[in-house]
Amino acid sequence: MTIHTFPDGFKWGTATAAYQIEGAFDEDDRGLSIWDTFSHQPGKIYGGQNGDVACDHYHRMEEDVALMAELGHQIYRFSVSWSRVIPFGTGAVNEKGLQFYDRLVDTLLKYNIQPAVTLYHWDLPQALQDLGGWANRGTTDAFAEYAKVMYDRLGDRVSRWITLNEPLIFTMMGHRTGVMAPGIRDLGITARSVHHALLAHGKAVQAFRASGVTGEIGITNANTSYEPADDSAETLKATELARDFDSRLFHGPVFGKGYPESVIRYYEGKGAPFPIEPGDMEIIASATDFLGVNLYSRSRIEPDPERGLGFRAARPTLPLLPMGYEAAPHSLGDFLRWVSKEYDRPKIYITENGVNDNAEPVNGVIDDHVRMDLLRGFLAGVHGAIRDGADVRAYYLWSFCDNFEWAFGFSKRFGIVHTDFETLKRTPKKSAEMYSEIIRNNAVDA
Repeated sequence: MTIHTFPDGFKWGTATAAYQIEGAFDEDDRGLSIWDTFSHQPGKIYGGQNGDVACDHYHRMEEDVALMAELGHQIYRFSVSWSRVIPFGTGAVNEKGLQFYDRLVDTLLKYNIQPAVTLYHWDLPQALQDLGGWANRGTTDAFAEYAKVMYDRLGDRVSRWITLNEPLIFTMMGHRTGVMAPGIRDLGITARSVHHALLAHGKAVQAFRASGVTGEIGITNANTSYEPADDSAETLKATELARDFDSRLFHGPVFGKGYPESVIRYYEGKGAPFPIEPGDMEIIASATDFLGVNLYSRSRIEPDPERGLGFRAARPTLPLLPMGYEAAPHSLGDFLRWVSKEYDRPKIYITENGVNDNAEPVNGVIDDHVRMDLLRGFLAGVHGAIRDGADVRAYYLWSFCDNFEWAFGFSKRFGIVHTDFETLKRTPKKSAEMYSEIIRNNAVDA
């Protein structure tokens, strides 16, 4: 057995998202979000399910935070429901919504758990979508306005802020493939949504600096560790193209490197240019304090000259998990090394990493050994990346509890705490015990 001990001061916790856990979708003057609308459309969500109740965290928040504390969590990342705070996306602020997040932050601090606030985790107010959503440049100003409301309200107690969660996912899967809210399939709208999402991020960073709030702010991106399927020059080139259309498209502008030329050429060639106006790229590159890294697996890449992008995913060679990911725990450490080298060693928080393991209770025990084994591997990779120079400071495991997994409904379980979606009872799994031990020891055995 090898024990990997993490640096002093390394922090451990979990993460969630508002629509996935809160429920109470029509209570206390909350407005509708695009996920309320999308999940109520027939055929969009597995089993016709929705997030109307989800985990009922809105009513069970104190119980959930007490359980986090019992399990030893030091940090917790949650998102704010924009439509709970500003029901129509802009204009009148809902005091009842703000009071909920006041109570959540105060409860976390009571238990000595450091809150990290994600301003946007995919749940755009439907009223803004009706005006064009992320394809409408006006949404960038609405987001900055909303961000300022949150800084003013929680900035005296919250010192870590995340602007957007995974713009890659909510732009591409929401506007290009249409399998997530708002369910659009249009390349031109996708290009506008990508640029406006990143512009909104930059404006929110500028609003944070202007607010006088102390603390730090960054963005969280979705990532895949790309590996060439072989060592040929063509395959290595294809792998770099994959990184252009995924990693560099969303990291590059934030770090002042702009959009990859290959991506610009592709979209312009399809008649779908990015709507860049003078000054936009400087706003997007507003200095951030950290990079949030979300990662679950790898993708092996091979060239595909007949496809417009020039690359494709090669056949998986590792076992597949229920979400379709390869079981590739080495991928996290590999990506941390790559992103650290690519962007001059930024401070990194791992804001999501986890495993879909659908183990159910047997005699009251939930033995999610697949999750446990892979988590040990992921964390060993993090330790190795830190040893090799990556500046990783914290790890937020996805997720605290089983929740509404977007288009998959309740069919995929990522929590270390089991949720019975009939009774809403919470039951810690074997992985929760393991994670508590990792936190206590600041170390993992692998």
